[in-house]
Order: sequence, then structure tokens, then C-alpha cells
Amino acid sequence: MRIRSLLAGVALGAGTTALANAALRRRAPELEPPLDGTHRTFEWNGIDVQYTEAGDPADPDLLLLHGINAAGSSGEFRAVFEALADSYHVIAPDLPGFGTSDRPPLRYSATLYEEFVRDFVDAFDRPAVVASSLTAAYLVAVADDPDLASVVLICPTERGGPDRNLLARELLRSPLVGEGLFNLLASKPSIRYFNADHGYYDTDRVSEAWIDYEWRTAHQPNARYAPASFVSGFLNSDVDLESALAGIDAPVTLVWGREADITPLRRGRALADAADCRLVVIDDTKLLPHVEFPEAFVDVVRDAIEQ
Repeated sequence: MRIRSLLAGVALGAGTTALANAALRRRAPELEPPLDGTHRTFEWNGIDVQYTEAGDPADPDLLLLHGINAAGSSGEFRAVFEALADSYHVIAPDLPGFGTSDRPPLRYSATLYEEFVRDFVDAFDRPAVVASSLTAAYLVAVADDPDLASVVLICPTERGGPDRNLLARELLRSPLVGEGLFNLLASKPSIRYFNADHGYYDTDRVSEAWIDYEWRTAHQPNARYAPASFVSGFLNSDVDLESALAGIDAPVTLVWGREADITPLRRGRALADAADCRLVVIDDTKLLPHVEFPEAFVDVVRDAIEQ
């Protein structure tokens, strides 16, 4: 009798989870690009990578590479995209597995993103590149290959998650339980928590409309596969940032939020000293100085490019 009751409870729980997952999929409409401009496709290894460009194509190319999280997209640059396009030909992709780009059910890896960053950057003529957080490490890992005009890195880090955990990755990839767990991870309360915990110093600077967009991008078909590799440590980079930064044949500027805790300012100072590169600290901000203080960030980028 106990076994029968247990099985009935498991079946009921599975059925409830399946219904909840299906309801969430229906609630999330098709995702529009987060940035205004011309929307194009970069075909890469069978993956359609969507990107937005703006500004005069005759101006210097400036690539904006967003960081990685469960709701990552090129919308990370929404506060600076238009202003930068006044002076540069700005290009901002949604990385494979995120935003409006294809999200095939791959076992995503740091190597995959390093190869994508190398190939995408190499498609442009000596661009300046801005890269955020973990994606900054991918750029640094391949920066000796493409010809770069200048580099701006926002709170760069080699680690976006714990040590590699195969069980955690495969659990999140699973069709029923994994989808249910990811829906909890990408719920609006969870998004608000992560924004407040380490994203923003002042959460009044993130709008409800943007939280809604983050929720919708995290509930698109196949949305959990890239984040499953992220939270289980498989997107951590093996690059040694200190030595790799020192070897970049282009001016490098590090931008750091003074209140950043996951990648604290002391790490930025250590990197700047080791690589002999410029460090700009923006007060009253954490991991997203380009969102919280867009005017200051745009000035930093212009100074970096004009060095």
C-alpha cells in the first residue's frame, strides 16, 4: 500500500511539473531583438547567430559581447548601444544558445564560445571589442589571433560557476525535472534576487520591462541548455588572465564596478598591475557599470578607442 501511494505521489508530482512547464512555455511569446537597429544573421557552424548593428558602416567597427547568465542577451548593452552608434559602427550579437540566436541542445563549453568569439571578431576589419564578465575571458583566450584595435573588458573573470559537475549539468538538461528546475532558476523572483545580489548596486536602475524581457528570453524553447553548462561549471575558462592580458597586442582597458563582489575590485587591480593595462573604476555599481552609469561608460570606451 505504501509503495502504491508513493508511486501515485511521484506520478502526481511529475504530472504537475509537466503541466507547469507547459504553461510557462505558452506564456512566453516569441522573443524580439532587445536592441534597435538593423538585425542580421551570422551563420556559424550550423547555428544562426543573430546580431544587431547600428551607426555608420564607414565608422570604426565596435563589437559588444554580452556576459553569460540564465537570461543573457545583447540587451545587456541597451543603455549604451545608441550612444556608441553615434561615433562607431556598433555590432552586438546574441551568443549561441542565448537571446534571439539559435539554441540547439548542445553540451556547451568554454571552447565552443572561444571559437565563436574568435570567428565572429575575425569577420570584421580590426574592430574594437567590448566584452563582459566570462565572455571577456573567451575573448582574451583567442585575442592573439584576430587583429584588434582596442579592448575594453567589464569585470572579466575566468569562472562563472563552480568546478565542473557532470551530474548537475545532465540534471538540468533532463526533459522534465531539468526544465522544472530551470524554470525556478529563471523565475522572476530569482531574476530579481540575482540582479540585487550581484548585478546592480541600485536595483531601481533596472526596470520591470527589462525583468520581463529577461524572463521571456529564459523561457524560449531550449533556453536551459547553455545555462545548464554555465551553472555546472562547464563554461569556466582555462585561460590565465594575467599572462594572456599582457600578451594582447592592442590597448586594454578594464572597467570595474567598485561594489562588485563576485569579481571584487582587488582582482581588477591585480590584473591591471600584472598586465600593465588601464583600470577604470566606476563608483556605486557592481557587475553592470555600463547599465547603471551609461554616460560614464561611453566616455571610457571612447577614450579607450582613441588611445
